[in-house]
Order: sequence, then structure tokens, then C-alpha cells
Amino acid sequence: MNALAERYADRGVGSIFLYTHEAHPGEHYPHLTSMAQKFKHARDLRDTLGVGVTRPILVDALDGACHRAYGSMPNMSWIFTQSGVPVYKADWTDVHSVENAIEYFLNVLERRRSGERLAPFLVERLDFRIQDQAKFYKGLERNGPKAVREFRAAFG
Repeated sequence: MNALAERYADRGVGSIFLYTHEAHPGEHYPHLTSMAQKFKHARDLRDTLGVGVTRPILVDALDGACHRAYGSMPNMSWIFTQSGVPVYKADWTDVHSVENAIEYFLNVLERRRSGERLAPFLVERLDFRIQDQAKFYKGLERNGPKAVREFRAAFG
């Protein structure tokens, strides 16, 4: 997502990362109990994954108010117009899906600028993401052995 943010920045597309909490707490990144701890986790995420280099990290309230307001899924993506209207919502972040939506909406802007009259309509579609279990477990290990054990116990 960092590369995508960088690729579209010069076309007026802003991108942020909202740090909510670790989806699978463990010994290294336990359940959050303070904002100081939450800021430390967000800084570590920035340093480990490079998040924050090309897009700012915003940190949600300790109680996750923003996360709950926008659907509570562990890895969501949203696209808003400059006036704050949501035009894309995905319950999982996938760079290909997000880029497809960005290209579509940039094209809509160009078409409107050229004089086309366009009316919005709602679409639902099923997108697909790469499922890389080895990469997922490597990320899970970052949180600690407890996170891996609990995930395996819950999901096999």
C-alpha cells in the first residue's frame, strides 16, 4: 500500500493508515491498555513495515471509536472524495482492488471535467486477494508465540 500511495500522490490522491490495534495480540504486542502503549505499537509498525514513510499514521482512540465507526474489520480500506463522501469500502485491504478503484474514480473525475454528465449508482462485487499463509504467519510471529498459538487454535 505504501508504493500505491506514492504512485498516486502526484495525482491528488491522499492516503493515511489508521492504527487501531493488533488483531492478534501476543507477548511482544499485547492487548492495549494505554495510549502510550498504542503509540509505541504504531511507531514499531512504522519502523518494521515502513508504514508512515509515504502516508501518515493516525492512531485511533484507545477504545477504538474510529475503528468501530467504520466497520470494525481487521484490515479495511476506504476511499473518500475530497468532500468526505465514501466511494469505496472493502472489508480487507488488497492493493489490486484499491488501485482498481482509484483508477476508476480518477477516470470519473476526468470524464466529468470533459463535460460528461454522470450519475452515481451502487455496485457490489466480490474481489479476490492473494492468500499467503507463510507471510501471514511470519507477520503473526512478530506479535509473539501466544498470537500464533491462539490463531492456530481458533482457525486451524
